[in-house]
Parts: sequence; C-alpha cells; structure tokens
Amino acid sequence: MSLLRLFTDSLRARVLLLVLLGFASVAVPAFFAFQWVVNSTVVQLGTLFAEKQVLYDRHRGLGTLVREVSLAEALAGSQAVRDWAQDETNPERRARGIAELEHYRRYFADGSYFFVVAASGNYYFNDSANAYAGNQFRYRLREENPDDAWYYSTLALGEGCHLNVNNDANLKVTKVWMNCVIREGREVLGLLGTGIDLTSFIQEVVNVPQRGVTSMFVDRQGMIQAHRDETLVSLANFGDEVGSKRSVFSLVSGSGDATTLQRLFDDVTGGDMLADSAFVTVNGKETLVGVGYLDKLGWYNVTFMDIDTIIDRRLFVPIGLLLATMMVVVAVVLVLMFRNQVLDRLTKLEHVVRKARAGDYGPALSMGAGRQDEIGRLSSALTQMAARVDDHTRLLEARVRERTQELESLAFRDGQSGILNRRGFAAAHGDLAASSAGYGILLVDVDHFKQINDSHGHAAGDLVIVAVARRIQETVGAGGACARWGGDEFIVLLPDCRPGELRARAHDIMRAAIGEPIATTPGRSIVVSLSIGACLAEGGDKLEVATDMADAALYTAKQAGRGRVVVFDKDMRPDPRRNVA
Repeated sequence: MSLLRLFTDSLRARVLLLVLLGFASVAVPAFFAFQWVVNSTVVQLGTLFAEKQVLYDRHRGLGTLVREVSLAEALAGSQAVRDWAQDETNPERRARGIAELEHYRRYFADGSYFFVVAASGNYYFNDSANAYAGNQFRYRLREENPDDAWYYSTLALGEGCHLNVNNDANLKVTKVWMNCVIREGREVLGLLGTGIDLTSFIQEVVNVPQRGVTSMFVDRQGMIQAHRDETLVSLANFGDEVGSKRSVFSLVSGSGDATTLQRLFDDVTGGDMLADSAFVTVNGKETLVGVGYLDKLGWYNVTFMDIDTIIDRRLFVPIGLLLATMMVVVAVVLVLMFRNQVLDRLTKLEHVVRKARAGDYGPALSMGAGRQDEIGRLSSALTQMAARVDDHTRLLEARVRERTQELESLAFRDGQSGILNRRGFAAAHGDLAASSAGYGILLVDVDHFKQINDSHGHAAGDLVIVAVARRIQETVGAGGACARWGGDEFIVLLPDCRPGELRARAHDIMRAAIGEPIATTPGRSIVVSLSIGACLAEGGDKLEVATDMADAALYTAKQAGRGRVVVFDKDMRPDPRRNVA
C-alpha cells in the first residue's frame, strides 16, 4: 500500500501525522509564549516587590522621623516657649523657656535642639553632651548672611514643620533638620526644632544591604535628602539655586524618564495610591523604580531595583524543561488514548450500526470498498437515523415549549386581570431590584371594594378589577412591574426611582386609574377611589421588607380618610391588628 493510500484510507495514520504536526506547531509558539510568561512574571513580581519595598522604606522613614517631628510639634506648642519668644529679655520667662527646651532635649533622638526668636534673630542651641548648658545662645541670625538663608526660607513656607538636609556652617554639623514655625495668629514668634545626624540616619534607614536595591529619600523638588552615597545628598541651604542641588532626576538617563518620575510623584501625592512603580533607564540599564509619599514629612521615598539581580531568570529553566517533558508525554498519551478509545471503538460501532440499519445481524459488510475512512463510514451509516431523530426531536421540543408557556402563564399571571400575580411579581422584583440602586414600591387598594360588590354585584366588581389593573399597567409601562397582590389590592415596582419622583409617580397612577368612571353595563358606570402606600427601598432589600413599609404607608392612607397617597417614613410601623377594607 502506497503512502498516499495509507494516509487517505487510514484515520490512524492521519491522526499520527496531525499529532506530530500539531506538536511542532504548538512547541514553537509555546517556547516564545514561555519566554513572554517568564518576562511578564519577572515584571509582575518585580513590580509587587517594588511596591512592597517602597512601603517598607516608607515605614522605616516614618518610624524614624515622625516621632521626632511629633516631639518638635509638641515643643512648638509649649506656652512657656511662646511666652519667652514674646518677651525674650524677661528673666523669668527665659528661665522657663530654657527649662522647657532642656526637658524636650532629653527625649529627642539626637539629644539636641535649636530655637530662634523671630523678634531678635537670636539662635539658641544645645547638644546631646549638654556642652552649652547655661550658654545656649550661640549667635544672631542676619538676613544678609547666606548661611542663615535657611531660616528665612523656612518662614516663607508657612506654619507647621518642614524638613531639610542642611550643613550648619556655624555649628559645623550636617543633619536632617525638623524646622517648626511658631505663630501666634499672623505673628511669627520663632522657629524651633531638632535634627538627626545624616550619617546615622542613612545608616539606619537607607543603607540596609539589599542586593539590586537602592533606596533614597527626596523632597518635593526631587532633591536627594538621604542616600547611601552621601556625595549625592543635597546639602545646600535654602538660598542656593535648585540647579546646584543633586536631583533624583539626574540619576535617570532614558528619554521621558524624568516625566515618568514626575508622574509617579503626582500619583502618590494625590492620596489615592500608597505606592506606584514604572520602568526607567539608570546607567544604560532598564530599572524598576518605586515611589511612595511620606505625607507627614513632605518627602518621597524612591527605590531603584535591578530586576535581573533580584529575580534570577535561571530559576524558570526547570519549569520550562518540565513543561516540555509534559508536552511530549501528553502527545504520546493522546495518540494511544485516541487509538484505544476512538479508533478501535469506532470500528466496532460501525459494524453494529450497519447491521442494525439493515436488520441483519450477520457478518459485517466489507471495509475495503471505497476510500472512506472510519469517520466517513460512520457518518454515512448514521445520516438516515439522525434525520428521523431530528424530526421527532423538533416536534417534541415544539410541544414542550407550548406546554411550558402555558404553565408559565398559569404560574406567573393573574387569570382574571392578565397582569402578574404574587409569584410573577416576586420574580420580576428579583430582576429589577438587583439592577437598581433604589426602587419604589406602591401598594394600591380600591377603596370600599366590598361596597361595590354589594351594591353593583360581583360581576361589576370583576370589571372594576380588570379596568384598574389595565390602567395601572399602561401607566407603569414596560420599565416597571405591576401585579395583583390580593383581591382588590395591587402592587407596583418602580425601578431607579428617586425620592423626589416617588410621590409624583404614585399620583400619576392614581389619576390614570380613577380619571374616568369604569363602565359596568350599558349606560352604567362606577366611580372608584384608590388609596396608595408608597416607600423607597434599596437595591439589596428583600421584597418582604419593602412591602411591609408600603403596607404601613397604605394603612396610614386609609386611616387618614382614603383616596390619597402616603409615603412611608421611619415613624410608621405596621399594625398586625388592623383590618381596614
């Protein structure tokens, strides 16, 4: 048998060939897909790591600085310090003010404080060694002195506490300073605060050894305030030009990276996001940057992460090998299962179907005639059977649909008025209430319906029920739902109904229902009145809750004289003992 004949007549051969071709066609895209998944996974893991790292750095930064800021704010509110600032030369006030400063100095992490009296510009200071005890006055600030520009620039920032990294030329120290402005109304009384030694702050907060991770803190202008490389920290005073400072924007080199960093700053400053991340280029390499905002300090914590260093892609090699092995095993198993579960069984099934079709249970017809494969021979044998089964099935389905519609009509429709019954309304409530943030429920009652039956007969009463139901249905329209709730009581659901609309919609229904007399017999008609209880329900309220509220409002309407609309309020309560017709 030639190869062409083999593949033409043998489904087994064709399946084997298709499996091999399918395996090849899947393996190549799978390889590239695996590479994409690995890259995407690395990026996703890196992004999650970046945001967690930012939150971790944020916690460390806040934990280190917020306590000092809180102490400085408390000291700035001290009445003793304020009294001294208002009368600096008063010995008694000076003594109390110095004592208050010295009291807080023991609780500051750095053990130091500074205080500037605005009226005189005098600068008071003491350190952790208490080296200036009794001699806290150090020097006088002058506006023309460039080294004192930090003080006047801080006052311009407004009230509250402000942070900056500064090298105090007079004290010969470099610290992260907390500067708190003291005001009495519009008057500036002075400036006080404390500092944390920059070296110890960097060692404690940003110099944690993490492979592939570089953390830093920057101010609102992007100037680096804390970095493990102290040469990158901006040490200029407030009076210096911004261009002379070291900026985080100078660390990125890709096109548009500065815009990306600014976008991240804006995202976290808005308050909707605690952390955000994006890819930028640092030293010619794609790097993931995460940004968080320390709102209490006015700083951003920025973390650069080398993803390839943090996440080794070689970790995914065993997964790739495992997937490739699994693909080969699956392909082999599929071929064996297909032969065992499909091809062999199809062959046996073909003989059975042919004998059943012919009514002969003798030897099966020969399989060598023609060029049909197993599936083709099975299709030709089942065609006639399928046609007959299809005809019978369609006829049966049509009858089932007709019967189902009849049953649904009986189950969900009121036989007299044609509108929904209680069961149908419950189903409509489930659909409409679930899709509405709020909806209205109206309970409509025909006033004195028993008297109508007694005076005009039950036939006339039936006509009244049908006419009122039809008028309510036409007024509600397709957007809502109405049903017969009881003998002479109807219920209406108004989806997406606002408080201002509920009463108006109820009056619309009342006018439509009773606007014209209802004809009962030729030349005779009946004028009816309605009482309506209305309530607003929320989308998640159960039907029983809504109907109880509407029923309480209906009861109030009847008690008030009928023929009116009453909207439920919280003071209404259902009375189980009432029985008002």
